[in-house]
Amino acid sequence: MNEIISYFETIPSLHRALILAGGITFFWLIETIKPLFLLKYSKWKHAGINIFFTATTIVVNFMMAFILLWTSQWSVQNNIGLLPYLGIINPWIYMIIGLLLLDLIGAYLVHYVEHKVKFLWRFHLIHHSDTWVDTTTANRHHPGESIVRFVFTALAVVIVGAPMWLVFLYQSLSVVLSQFNHANISLPVALDRWLSYIIVSPDMHKVHHHFELPHTDSNYGNIFSIWDRIFGTFSTLKREEIVYGIDTHMEIEKNNSVGNLLKIPFQKRSNFEKP
Repeated sequence: MNEIISYFETIPSLHRALILAGGITFFWLIETIKPLFLLKYSKWKHAGINIFFTATTIVVNFMMAFILLWTSQWSVQNNIGLLPYLGIINPWIYMIIGLLLLDLIGAYLVHYVEHKVKFLWRFHLIHHSDTWVDTTTANRHHPGESIVRFVFTALAVVIVGAPMWLVFLYQSLSVVLSQFNHANISLPVALDRWLSYIIVSPDMHKVHHHFELPHTDSNYGNIFSIWDRIFGTFSTLKREEIVYGIDTHMEIEKNNSVGNLLKIPFQKRSNFEKP
């Protein structure tokens, strides 16, 4: 455990970049060899669009990283947050509880709010507009959404009282698990189902990417599936019934134009009405 703490306390930026790039490369190869769906698209062109949004997410997080560092240091120094309050001594339990809480606020809660608040939905819709979901879809976030997600992550750090090593560990797991559950890979149905009792599995998350309600508003989790099960937002759908996209924005050409995707949040209100 000490090795884990030591590593993530001082994890080099290069290592974090390698985790991101290595995850995309690994799942890209798997989904190429054994895809879940035979998607009819230019995989490289599609990746280029999503990697553009991945890059904007990296820029947003880099520019605001000092806020995350400050909030973590302030919380730890002042003994603020749920982790200090709980007084957990065992380092493994401390880590697991910390990851669960960071995932609840920094992933599940913000995701839920983005679906329920119309203004925020305008930005999050860009993620759902992808009709060819694969591992590169994981970080297909409008820059405006990246800012919102960062704010919730910083809020989570303060509420949880998370030290920086735990934050870096959480972010690393979040990146890889998101790439995993978006990947166009075909796991045995039974294995996927069993995985979904602990983490967000590919089949579980792909239900969230179904084009219409009520499935769009379900399965908000990123790392752990427990929050969807506790709060009643867990749902299932057979693989063959899943249709990717969002019912209000199904135009393939527009959904694969970076310029249009950047402008979507600022378009007419009528374009965002859900059935």
